[in-house]
Amino acid sequence: MIKRESYMEQIRPFIGKDIVKVITGLRRSGKSVLLDLLRAEIGDEKHSIYLNFESRKNAQYKSADALYDFILQQVGDSREKWTLFFDEIQEVEKWEEAINSFRVDFDADIYITGSNAKLLSGELATLLAGRYVQFVLYPLSYKEFIELNKGKNFSDYLRLGGMPFISNIIADEQAVSLYLEDVYNSVVLKDVVKRHNIRDVDLLERIIGYVLANISQTFSATSIAKYFKSEQRNVSPDTVLNYLKACEEAYLFYKIRRQDIRGKKMLAVAEKYFVADHGLREAVYGRHMEDIGQVLENIVCLELLRRGYTVTVGSLEKEEIDFIARKNNEPIYIQVAYLMPDKATQAREFGNLLKIEDNYPKYVVTMDEIDMSQNGIRHWNIKDFLLDDWRF
Repeated sequence: MIKRESYMEQIRPFIGKDIVKVITGLRRSGKSVLLDLLRAEIGDEKHSIYLNFESRKNAQYKSADALYDFILQQVGDSREKWTLFFDEIQEVEKWEEAINSFRVDFDADIYITGSNAKLLSGELATLLAGRYVQFVLYPLSYKEFIELNKGKNFSDYLRLGGMPFISNIIADEQAVSLYLEDVYNSVVLKDVVKRHNIRDVDLLERIIGYVLANISQTFSATSIAKYFKSEQRNVSPDTVLNYLKACEEAYLFYKIRRQDIRGKKMLAVAEKYFVADHGLREAVYGRHMEDIGQVLENIVCLELLRRGYTVTVGSLEKEEIDFIARKNNEPIYIQVAYLMPDKATQAREFGNLLKIEDNYPKYVVTMDEIDMSQNGIRHWNIKDFLLDDWRF
């Protein structure tokens, strides 16, 4: 187990405060472990209650009334502060009502996790009205990966990805692949198909396959529909969008919108999609390291999101900037490539950034070991980019 300190730092200011801490993210990305870390740090087991609703032994509490009655029985008329931990809370029917009642009726420090981005939509947002704070948990960063898996390196991370459990079976890559396929199937069946009552599972898997093949590539729902039409399969763009939205809500994909750099406006068509863990892509889509440029771009995108940046794809005339990453309304610009073996490649990667007419930081990230920085634009080896403790 690793401490996942970056997430602990985000949560600590809210420990003990009258605000519900909501931890969301891809299934099996480490939310339960993060709850365990919080439980250990907070202590006071006498006044602490933990329930995992994926456990069969807690099935009897999967309604708001049953859960409330159980917690009331444990707390009684105590005036002590109680810490309540609920793992995969979305399994509880009308859980929002129970959580709000705990906040109102008890002196409670509340932590919940869930595997769906819509966890905070609708009634919860209304009931809590500013009384919650959300933290999105991602699979392991490269820094966390090598901390957990001593002796492993970037090539291992490229192949295997960052799902935390694989550290237990990392010596057997076939077992890792089987595990990642199981994670994928679990996400698709439990968090996409079941939650959204999707009947055409074959179409869903075909759409997912298309996105996995085209991560970091610009495309639209219409282009996917046309692709299926060429294969004699009629599907509407709206259906494609609905299925993609369901995958986003399950944290399987992240949609990154395009932004016109000069006009600052968001563009309505042709977004990019990135997968939550590139190891899942390798296990499900197959080992396609000829697509290494796409994989590197996926890794950089997730790292930016992990570090709290709002990310868009830049559009500048007919050129594309891989990422505009914003924090505190200040941008940084990043181009990602596999290698820059010649002057022409360097001119292309640096040239796009040179066309941006502002003085904000600009970077080219590749696997080259030689520093090729030029014209005020920093060249960054991807391992250094992922390991350095940079904040802009």
